[in-house]
Amino acid sequence: MNLRRNLVMAAAVAATIQTPLALAQSDAERIQKLEAQLVQQQEAIQMMQQELQRLKSSDPAQAPMATVPVEDLHEPVAVASAPKDISAETVLGFDIYGFVMADAIYDFNRVDPDWNDTLRVSTIPTTEGMYGDDGEFVFSVRQSRLGFAGDWDTDAGKVTALFEWELYGTGGDAGQTTPRLRHAYGTWKNFGMGQTWSNFMDADVFPNTIDYWGPTGMVFYRNQQARYTFPMGEDEFAVSLEDPGTALSIGKFRDDCANEIGDSCDSTLGDEFQAKNDVPDIVLRYRDNTDWGHWQVAGIGRKLGFERKDTGASDHEFGWGINASTVIQTTDLDRLKLQVVYGEGIGNYMNDGGLDIAPKSDDPENNGAETVPLLGIVAYYDHYWNERWSTSVGWSSITLDTTDGQAFDEFETGQIAQINLLHYPTDGVLVGGELIWGEREDVDGASGDDLRIQMSLKVNFPR
Repeated sequence: MNLRRNLVMAAAVAATIQTPLALAQSDAERIQKLEAQLVQQQEAIQMMQQELQRLKSSDPAQAPMATVPVEDLHEPVAVASAPKDISAETVLGFDIYGFVMADAIYDFNRVDPDWNDTLRVSTIPTTEGMYGDDGEFVFSVRQSRLGFAGDWDTDAGKVTALFEWELYGTGGDAGQTTPRLRHAYGTWKNFGMGQTWSNFMDADVFPNTIDYWGPTGMVFYRNQQARYTFPMGEDEFAVSLEDPGTALSIGKFRDDCANEIGDSCDSTLGDEFQAKNDVPDIVLRYRDNTDWGHWQVAGIGRKLGFERKDTGASDHEFGWGINASTVIQTTDLDRLKLQVVYGEGIGNYMNDGGLDIAPKSDDPENNGAETVPLLGIVAYYDHYWNERWSTSVGWSSITLDTTDGQAFDEFETGQIAQINLLHYPTDGVLVGGELIWGEREDVDGASGDDLRIQMSLKVNFPR
């Protein structure tokens, strides 16, 4: 019995001693395996580094194309292989941008229902009750916008492209929420062609307001054009040929009934008169960028043609204008924005109420016409209380020197005033309210005004 017990105890002791030895042996084997794997990984990293160095030193056109995440498409992307007309060294920059903007408006009076989600002064009625009883509430998303922009640095020079839409229908789509082209413009080096801001315009003068239409007396026009910009360091001088368009007033004329009864007869001859443009407008602009902002002056010359479809008779007038503007940086964030424009026959380039030619007072029936002089003024101040709050306040007007040949209810003068409080709770988001007042006066002195409150939410993408 003692012998058996001793043997059992000896076996137990041996097992106890062998277990740590076995575990130690097992751990050593795992450590050896891990060391072998580490060596293999280090060798793989060295091979990858050598391959990367080889690719960097070789023709970039032979490099494999990397997969670009959708959310990074707005960043510059190296092109793996170049098209035939673009160098293999080309770097492509591409942006998809825009915003969703929702407006809630209460109009204390009423305007033309096709324009009730903005205060376009020329749509204010001068006859009481023309568009119904006063008071109207409007929701709108027509300011929302989507754009695509790209640029390429090539061995032949820099190329850019801009394609931008909004939802604010005009013309035949007035009053509708429908896609409307804003910009379709391309450039190669210093030459550009397509539709974009007119060279006669200073887009930076537009204030930080939320009403869609903006200052009545501002030169504001996106036009089809061909433009060449001469590089002058920080400044620039640009020449453009732009699509001509005559804003024509038919007005009134004296006919047989007027001769018989001695009274004038109002007439609408839209089916007989039309614009006739065979020479593009020419615009010259100089801009001086300074450490306090910028100033610029632009001049325009125009051939304003018109004809009668019933007789084939045609004529033309010469239009011209000077637009002087400036944006003054009064503090790190604040801006004073000023513009004065004067000319004859430049109404087509104005933001609202413009007219190019109208019948002469002494010869309205026999095709006689003359250019309509106008004066436009813009004065706004954009103030930032801090990085999250801002206020824009200002006034703008347009005055036409109308002719006796125009109809009594045609537009003659208009003005608008705005003040707002806007908040930017985070990057890419704007929310705020604006108080807007406008007034219109006609040729015969009849006038009307409008007052409205607008609340808006604007969310940009990408942030």
